[in-house]
This record gives sequence, C-alpha cells and structure tokens, in this order.
Amino acid sequence: MESVLRVVSGRNAPGAAVQFDPDLIRRYDCQGPRYTSYPTAVQFHEGCTGADFERHVAASNEDPCPAPLSLYVHVPFCATVCYYCACTKVVTRNRAHAATYLERLYREIERKAALFDPDRVVEQLHWGGGTPTFLSPAQMAELMQVTRRHFELAGPAGEYSIEIDPRTVDAAALAGLREIGFNRVSLGVQDFDERVQAAVNRHQSEACTREVVAAARRYGFRSVSVDLIYGLPFQSVSSFGTTLEKLVDLAPDRVSVFNYAHLPHLFKVQQQIAEETLPSAEEKLAILGLTVERLSAAGYVYIGMDHFARPGDELEVAQRNGTLTRNFQGYSTRSGCDLVGLGMSAISQIGDCYVQNERTLGDYQAAIDAGGTAIARGVELSEDDRIRGDVIRQLSCRGRVALRAVEETYRIRFGSYFGRELERLEQMERDGLVCVRDDAIEVLAPGRLLLRNVCMVFDAYLRAGTAKGTFSRAI
Repeated sequence: MESVLRVVSGRNAPGAAVQFDPDLIRRYDCQGPRYTSYPTAVQFHEGCTGADFERHVAASNEDPCPAPLSLYVHVPFCATVCYYCACTKVVTRNRAHAATYLERLYREIERKAALFDPDRVVEQLHWGGGTPTFLSPAQMAELMQVTRRHFELAGPAGEYSIEIDPRTVDAAALAGLREIGFNRVSLGVQDFDERVQAAVNRHQSEACTREVVAAARRYGFRSVSVDLIYGLPFQSVSSFGTTLEKLVDLAPDRVSVFNYAHLPHLFKVQQQIAEETLPSAEEKLAILGLTVERLSAAGYVYIGMDHFARPGDELEVAQRNGTLTRNFQGYSTRSGCDLVGLGMSAISQIGDCYVQNERTLGDYQAAIDAGGTAIARGVELSEDDRIRGDVIRQLSCRGRVALRAVEETYRIRFGSYFGRELERLEQMERDGLVCVRDDAIEVLAPGRLLLRNVCMVFDAYLRAGTAKGTFSRAI
C-alpha cells in the first residue's frame, strides 16, 4: 500500500504529476457536480424554451465574428445493457428503432441548421451514446451525409470523434468510419478483468480491444481514447493494477478513469450489482492512487477531473496553450464554439443559453413530428452565472484563476464579490490544496485530484441549496 500512495509533484502547473494524499482525499470526498456546465443541468427548467434558443442563435449570427460550431449527435441505442451505466439510453436489439429515430434526427438537423448563418463552420463533431456503432455502416454514412448537407464542416482541419463499442466494430467498420470523416475514436473498456466484466454484464476480450486500437491506428485516426471505471464489483488494487499494465501497453493517446457512482435508487439497472461485491472506500482510494502513479510513470499528463493525455495529444496541447474548455462532452480542445446538440436528450449551448432536448425516445419523436426542434427545457445565464462559470472553467481547465483578468472582464473587485468564497478557500489553503495570491488562485499539486471540490466553493446554487440533483462522489 505504501508504494501506491507515493505520487509526488515537483511543480504545480497543469500537467505536473499529481500528489496523492489519502487522508486529505478521504476528508474531501463528498458528492458534487462534474461541471460540464455552470449552472449545471439540475437548474434547467421548462420556462426556457425553443423560442429562447432561437433568439440566442439569431443574436449569435449578428455577432461581428460569429463563433464556429461544435455538433453533438446523440445515438441512444445499446443492444445490451451495462449494469453500471447511468447514461440516457434505449436498450434494444430491434434495429428498426434506429431507422425511425434517424428519420426524426434528420428533420431536427435540417431545422436547427436553418437557424444558423450558412458560413458558420463546424470545427468539432462528436457522436455519443448509447452506442453510435449500433447503427449500420450505411446508416452512419447517411447520417454524416445529411449532416454535411445542412452544416458546413471544416474538413481535415476539424475534429470529428465517435464513441465506439469494440464489440460492435471490426477493422472494416473502422475503415468505413475513417472514410466518412472521423479522425478520433473513444472506446469503453472499463476493466480487462473477466470477473469484473461478468459482474457488470460487459464481456469484452482484451484481444477484441487490441484489434480495434490497432485498426484505428492503421487507418490514421489522430487520437485513440480509452475509458476505465474504478469502484466496480470485485475490483482490487491487485486486479486493477493488471488492467493498468495492459492499458499502458495498449498506449492510447487519452485515458479517462471514472469513479463508479452506485445509485441504484436512481438508476434501476444498477440494482443488478450486489453492493457487497463493491470495493470498500479505502480500496477505491488505493486503486485511484495506483492509477495516478502508473499513468504518471508511463508519461501521461493529468488534464483534470478524471482525464489523462499523452504529451503532444491535442488535449494536452490545448491545456498548455490555454484553449482547453469543458462542456457536455467533457474536456474539449476548442474553446469559443457554440455547441449544437442533436437527438434525444442532447444539450446545446449558444452564447448565454443552455437548452436540452426531450429526454425520452417517445417525447423526442413526438416533438419532431409536431414540427418543433424538440427542446424541452434550459436556462439563460445571469451575469452572476457568467462570472462564476468563468471562474469554475478556469479552475477546471487551467488549474488557476487570473484575478485581475476576471476583474477587468466583468468590472468587479474579486475580493469583494467573492469574499465568502475566499474565506472558504482558507481551509483549503491550510490543507495545501490551493494558493491564494493577490493576482491569482492556483490549484496546487495535492489539490489536482480535488478540482471538483475547489470549483464547488464558487457554486452559488450549492450554497443556496437549490442544486437538488444527486451528484456522484468527487473521488
């Protein structure tokens, strides 16, 4: 155990190795948002409508230099269910559902694209799920063709990514995805251990994963990302260490290591997981420590929250040059884009407005059939939201807040505006998590794994008790 806990940093800038202090982390291990937006989705309400979305789009078109676009396309279908999953999805083996869904999705694409000036270029495109590769190769090609017909894609300079289930693709399918324009792939692994896989109903051989990664590299994908989850049934420091060895040998460009949040009262499928099979809190902490140690030793750079990347990967470069941002896709390399969500439950961000589509398949399809854009709820940002959101984004993406820049941008005095927050940071400063200076708040190496906690200090909705959602634990 002692070797697991010995991860030390010689510097505090983003990208430094992360210092792991189990006592400190245990003290700060509470529930909190992942801050893919601020305000978070629990603040969305039905009073913010499609008309508000269209008003913000029109205003963005009038900007002297309109923001480029980022498209998120949600394909919600999965042929089988993974018991740990808390995503919005439709579990079915009936492929006919995909055809009827795509009919509505094409109409939504056409309607939303018509709202934007045609010269606004799409710099990013991401297909998420569910399982986008639930679609047939012909359907995926057609979906990309429809997207290109209505939006102006940036071509080779753009970033086009897709989440894939290695159990649903082969080398020919990877070649097809590359041919229609994708240049990044993200694949779920979660754990290579067969006992863990059986317990969560996700049987995926190591050979299958290796074949997909090799094919992605062979066909020239710019980046390969792999997802792991810690805290699953039957995991231990020893077993997860074996998974990490295999991961390092696989050498993906990016790694996401998520904490499993066991919330069976919210997600019924998690009731299939026997609570007594889950690792203890102490074991989870040790697994996390080992993960940080192994990935740091293998040369990965800690990006923030749960993400690591190899030096030179676009994510690491974006962090280094200050263009890293966070949105509903997690960390993103292109700041300054307006995000257009397409499909069931997808979320858009246009300027100071977030909106979300209908969250069930039936409601989404009925809304499209009624002639609308399927927007069900959202929120328009106040000035306070904008200020706090900027501070939270700087913390999560850069590990520091430049106080003078915030004051100049929003015409506030930081010490007066955030007096209570600075008082709350005093304990974090005593714990060595942050350094508060006259010109900056900087997250120190021991605080890198507790970024969510530092961000929570600036969340007015948490303080007011109006953030009523159930969040995952910070660690």
